[in-house]
Amino acid sequence: MKFTVEKISEENTWARAGVVETDHGKIQTPIFMPVGTLGSVKGVHQRELRDDIKAQIILGNTYHLYLRPGLDVLEKAGGLHRFNGWEKPILTDSGGFQVFSLSDNRKLTEEGCIFRSHIDGSKHIFTPENNVDTQRSIGADIIMALDECTPGTADKTYALKSLERTERWLDRGLKRFDETKDVTKERYGYNQTFFPIVQGCTYPDLRRRAAENVASKEREGYAIGGLAVGEPEDVMYDMIEVVNDVLPKDKPRYLMGVGTPWNILEAIDRGVDMFDCVMPTRNGRNGLIFTAEGTMNMRNSKWKEDFRPLDETSDCYVDQVYTRAYVRHLFTADELLAMQIASIHNLHFYLWLVGEARRRIIEGTFKSWKEDMCQRMRRRL
Repeated sequence: MKFTVEKISEENTWARAGVVETDHGKIQTPIFMPVGTLGSVKGVHQRELRDDIKAQIILGNTYHLYLRPGLDVLEKAGGLHRFNGWEKPILTDSGGFQVFSLSDNRKLTEEGCIFRSHIDGSKHIFTPENNVDTQRSIGADIIMALDECTPGTADKTYALKSLERTERWLDRGLKRFDETKDVTKERYGYNQTFFPIVQGCTYPDLRRRAAENVASKEREGYAIGGLAVGEPEDVMYDMIEVVNDVLPKDKPRYLMGVGTPWNILEAIDRGVDMFDCVMPTRNGRNGLIFTAEGTMNMRNSKWKEDFRPLDETSDCYVDQVYTRAYVRHLFTADELLAMQIASIHNLHFYLWLVGEARRRIIEGTFKSWKEDMCQRMRRRL
């Protein structure tokens, strides 16, 4: 994988525009990655992802794909790209967040994480080594290290203990990745890239230590994990600044699981390049629409006789073909089409937002535009 920084903002910001090059194509940054947990972005066809939403990369989840369809099926299919028909880049997270969220159904050891399937209760273990092997079988272009995602409210003693274990797991995962560097090329015909993850909870000294450690591994990109998990927004922004002050300036930085549209712009301001979050699809399925002018609850009676397009400023076909009154009708009638329309709209908006941020960075107008957008998008319409 190759990353080129095309433009660093000359304003009072760390924002930058770049290009990530993978064997499955180029990705213009800043970028948002729609979440396709089970190899599918819920309710959205690949054609819509490509042509209407204009997604450049999607995300899959190792925990869920490992359990079903399973590695045998994925290997026989020729990897996730061929299995789900997505020809552009894919990133997989390690499944660590999902495993650790199982709470009573998992146990952490030095070897790895023992857990029970949420599907049938069967017992499994993720180690740093077999997690690399699993992501080799899935075949994403970018894969993640196995780590522990500590809650934002964790005390410092536990946060330090967790970070130390994550660092030991990282060394083991990197060793396995390097030992198997030719496996994916021989199996599927392309290469993979391994991103370490910065943890450290909400403690600046731990975050700095973690960032310095992963930077010393000299990898092609780095992820920032363990944020937007209960801590206040301003604390999250502080941690991003601490980490990005340390991480290499010539490598992409991926903020995992974040977040609202304004979170994304604030993180871009602080030097983040890549994002993913379930919010646009999950909130969309529940009737919440994000726009440049604010958020709309489509179950609200105020839209009952509003026959304007869903989003008058958008060029996405669902925003022009369907009216607010019609989309409200679909939600109140529990029609499946409502969830599809809202998911497509929200994903299109997120991709438009990062694309516009990129354009503004290149033009030199990002900072003032970002401040205005963050205020407008927070409004309830």
